[in-house]
Amino acid sequence: MSQTFSSNVFETELVNLAGTEENIVRGGRHLLSKLPEAFKGIQQIGVIGWSSQGPAQAQNLRDSLEGTGIKVVVGLRKGSSSEAGAIAAGFTYENGTLGEMYEVIGSSDLVLLLISDAGAVKTYKDVFDALKPGATLGLSHGFLLGHLDSVSESFPGDVNVIAVCPKGMGPSVRRLYEQGKEVNGAGINCSFAVHQDITGTATEIALGWAVGLGAPFTFKTSLESEYKSDIFGERSILLGAVHGISEVLYRYFRAEGATQDEAFIRSAEVITGPLTETISKRGIRAVWEDLQGEDKAAFERAYSAAYHPSFEILMEIYFDVASGNEIREVVEADNRHKRYPMGKIDGTEMWVVGESVREKRGSYDVKVDPVTAGVYCGCMMAQVDLLREKGHPWSEVVNESIIEAVDSLNPYIDFKGIAFMVDNCSTTARLGSRKWAPRFDYILAQQAIPAIQAGTAADEALIAKFKTHTVHDAMVVCGDLRPSVDIALV
Repeated sequence: MSQTFSSNVFETELVNLAGTEENIVRGGRHLLSKLPEAFKGIQQIGVIGWSSQGPAQAQNLRDSLEGTGIKVVVGLRKGSSSEAGAIAAGFTYENGTLGEMYEVIGSSDLVLLLISDAGAVKTYKDVFDALKPGATLGLSHGFLLGHLDSVSESFPGDVNVIAVCPKGMGPSVRRLYEQGKEVNGAGINCSFAVHQDITGTATEIALGWAVGLGAPFTFKTSLESEYKSDIFGERSILLGAVHGISEVLYRYFRAEGATQDEAFIRSAEVITGPLTETISKRGIRAVWEDLQGEDKAAFERAYSAAYHPSFEILMEIYFDVASGNEIREVVEADNRHKRYPMGKIDGTEMWVVGESVREKRGSYDVKVDPVTAGVYCGCMMAQVDLLREKGHPWSEVVNESIIEAVDSLNPYIDFKGIAFMVDNCSTTARLGSRKWAPRFDYILAQQAIPAIQAGTAADEALIAKFKTHTVHDAMVVCGDLRPSVDIALV
């Protein structure tokens, strides 16, 4: 898959990521005036759904297109419980910006299908029938393609099919867009894909969509590569793994004699505080470089202890995603959870303790714990290696394994705990996190923690590979593209 592309509307930039060349488009509010050209021929954008991504994308595009004559209309099922939220955000029947789902699809030139993944699987035939010939179907996830492939079906041949996939949850997409009104370039990075182009304008439409959402930079992928890396990533370091790692480390520190507060600080607070900040601003290797003496040695032992068990689970997750198993489970679980809703995931001792610890911030220092740093970085690097082994481009690997974790998701744990992060995400992500977090907890408790407790020597070859890994070069480039503002949660 070539990572290069061209545009007649937006300036493209060639970047070198660890020896491979990829095109990107840098975003910013100065580009909003180009949106009518990118959306040439589009008079109405229908945003279908009001779950994780729908509210953010509908509002961002409405704000970006203000004064252009291009209307953004939200489409919902009749009697949808989401209607009140859409109306509160200013989309109403009276002003023609809110309508019944299939009517909006049929009248829109660009249809952004942002309903739940399971909902898309159940309704896609009706959605396809409602699309007018020559329209553009936009997705923010490749899940539907994964399902269509599994049942030997395809998208209609008379429409464009594109994707723009923000590398963060919907609330982050909206919050950083709002911050971008004050600091140009603030936002969430996006990947884009052109799966089907019957008009010759699909690339421009996709790039316009990403710029309109406020993406600081946009990179190319394919719909297949996106859904594999995205579903895999949220079950791994982005959601599932960070939850499992936090739980197992909290228990480890308690077993070593730490108080409840100390154990929470040394596990979750370290991950969402100094580790997140260091990795975001200076990369993963900087975590190791900042440690001295025995702390550096402890990091290397913990990294070595966690890398291989993590890789084992990561391989299993990737297989389940690529084979369609995870997609089928999500569809089936959607039926199940209509009767049996998903339960709470923050009831263990550590997350209860965390509520009181957060209230004491300012009265304690959070110093990087080398064991926590080693385990977290070991899992993160295992994910990087697995995605590269499977042929994913560097831009996707870095965003799905590192940037989305530290810039979009970890701040939500830091703000209000694990459930606040996970349950602000899509149903697909919430299900995957609940399924795989215990697996990471279990395998690290069985293999990594005993090795750490026994003082097992670091794997010198593995540590040498870490020190010279090409991901560090890729992160330098991505760091230069990073917005100059952190997400502010209030």
